Amino acid sequence: MKLVIIDYGAGNIQSIKFAFERLGVEAILTDDVQTIRDADKVIFPGVGEASSAMAKLKSTGLHEVILQLKQPVLGICLGMQLMCNHTTEGDTQGLGIFDVDCVKFSNAVKVPQIGWNQISNLQSELFKSIEEQSYMYLVHSFYAEPCGEMIATTNYEKDYASALQKDNFYGVQFHPEKSGEVGARILQNFLEIEF
Repeated sequence: MKLVIIDYGAGNIQSIKFAFERLGVEAILTDDVQTIRDADKVIFPGVGEASSAMAKLKSTGLHEVILQLKQPVLGICLGMQLMCNHTTEGDTQGLGIFDVDCVKFSNAVKVPQIGWNQISNLQSELFKSIEEQSYMYLVHSFYAEPCGEMIATTNYEKDYASALQKDNFYGVQFHPEKSGEVGARILQNFLEIEF
């Protein structure tokens, strides 16, 4: 299993790497185009601000590489948001993989949402053996609106898409690498996806 984590300066890379090590898989952290293309599975991480993250991807050409990938790709947190059409954070155009926009929670709730919240309406092999209403760890101010590619929802102020899937691309708003046994199971499920 050749697992690659795309290195573009995102903030949660080490915790993701350690999470896969606990599952017995050594992830390769790289920005090398050929290494990414040759991987069996690809992780697109992200913690930070959308416009600067997208600028970094474009400066290296990695935005085009991601769009061309045919193997399973998992976007985490900001990684998932950058796979959407647009986010109001920095008025940022995303990769357009998922046909949905990301918007900010209102001031009616505490922003960012930090801590444990439940995932529901689970509809993908990514959630094999995961119970409805399982708790996952989240840290975010922006969210993907409900859409046809939604494979899980979370409620914070309103229901939003906490996971998305289109073809070989998967995205999760939560941090499976920080979500205990349930998060580890989701990462294991991703490793077992055949495409």
